Amino acid sequence: MKQNFAKWIRSVTQSFAREIRWLTPGLGVKRWIGLILIGAFSIGIGLVVLVLGVYQSGPNSWLEAILYFISLEFISRPIRILIYIGFGVLIIGIGIAGLNRAILRPFIHPGKPVIETVSAYRKKERGPRIVTIGGGNGLASILRGLKNHTNNLTAIVTVADDGGSSGELRKAIGILPPGDIRNCLTALSNDERLLTQLFQYRFAAGAGLNGHNLGNLFITALTEITGSFEEALAESGRVLAISGKVLPSTLHDVRLVANIAMTDQVKTIVVRGESQIPKINGKIQRVWLEPSNPLGFPPAIQSILAADLIIVGPGSLYTSILPNLLVPDIASAIKASRALKFYICNVATQRGETDGFQCGDHIRVINQHIGGHIFDLMICNNNFQGSLSSGVDWVIPEDNLEEEQVIYKADLIDVENPWRHNSEKIARVIMDLFYERTGPLLFREDEYS
Repeated sequence: MKQNFAKWIRSVTQSFAREIRWLTPGLGVKRWIGLILIGAFSIGIGLVVLVLGVYQSGPNSWLEAILYFISLEFISRPIRILIYIGFGVLIIGIGIAGLNRAILRPFIHPGKPVIETVSAYRKKERGPRIVTIGGGNGLASILRGLKNHTNNLTAIVTVADDGGSSGELRKAIGILPPGDIRNCLTALSNDERLLTQLFQYRFAAGAGLNGHNLGNLFITALTEITGSFEEALAESGRVLAISGKVLPSTLHDVRLVANIAMTDQVKTIVVRGESQIPKINGKIQRVWLEPSNPLGFPPAIQSILAADLIIVGPGSLYTSILPNLLVPDIASAIKASRALKFYICNVATQRGETDGFQCGDHIRVINQHIGGHIFDLMICNNNFQGSLSSGVDWVIPEDNLEEEQVIYKADLIDVENPWRHNSEKIARVIMDLFYERTGPLLFREDEYS
């Protein structure tokens, strides 16, 4: 009997402790509970006036007997007050909790308490404004991790892609390439696993759809329905319920062009097309866009200027990262922004682009192309365990790199795919550095002059 009673007491205590968490600061709940209590107090005053009116209306034995028991007049006044207040708070608390569960039930994951879902949502709503710039799988990987820390995410994506399904749609319909944008949309989705499988589904070439994947066709269809590519992206975000925004760096139909020094010949050739550049057996000397001065997408520029943190990379240096930075408005906005600026270096080299590169080579190439130093911090991998494919090497930070750039080293690799970043690892490092819980203290001299 004693054990059952102790168990019941423990259950009640745990339940009370769980429900009292609704009063945790920052959830935005206490103000509404206060409003409910004010309303309940007003109703209580009205009922008191009603009871007094009954008492004053004249003798009525049976009504007075009922009121005698309801008002607990056989108990002393202080205890009555405590009983009524306690009972009222309990009933209101149970009612609010039940109402919240009923309203939020369609949006709660099974097995996850309502308070945890609300708390996580509010925390991410107050998270820093982060802008990520790049393209390909690298950008999607970092978004996949950062969405667990903030809802204020903006991905700025290159539109220079001209290969595969994106390239075919670009040629046939004239739409901006949707491939990298599709990857970012799926990475920011709340139900990423299912959406990724759906959006990456590729129709067979014999099906009359030329091997296109469903995600590209989805964005293309929305573009035709809404009448513009930017409106299609906005609608895609709403339809897919993503945590953040995905924006193109420019709406212009740009082509990536490269000067490549051939390794087997003493000459330099010009290669046009993002998909063709890595295929040439040579060393990339310079890349540029045609037309050379495309206007930046205004919402992308606004996001950069309003950001708390700007992250460039990881991703293909020449074909994913630089096409964004070569848009003059984007580069100017990054330089003008007061945000912290991190560069995430690749963990492995990429055939046809960064063969033989070390960490410092990446940052030097970017500085040469945009004409200046822009990054407060470079984050490099220091875990070189794992097997890489033939022709791919680790990207290692040079011993004297600290003389050129503030760097931070950490284990960033995905154990199963060591040539890629682990989404959770890199996101945790970024957030710790942003909140200065680890690593170098970040500042700019002009902020303290």
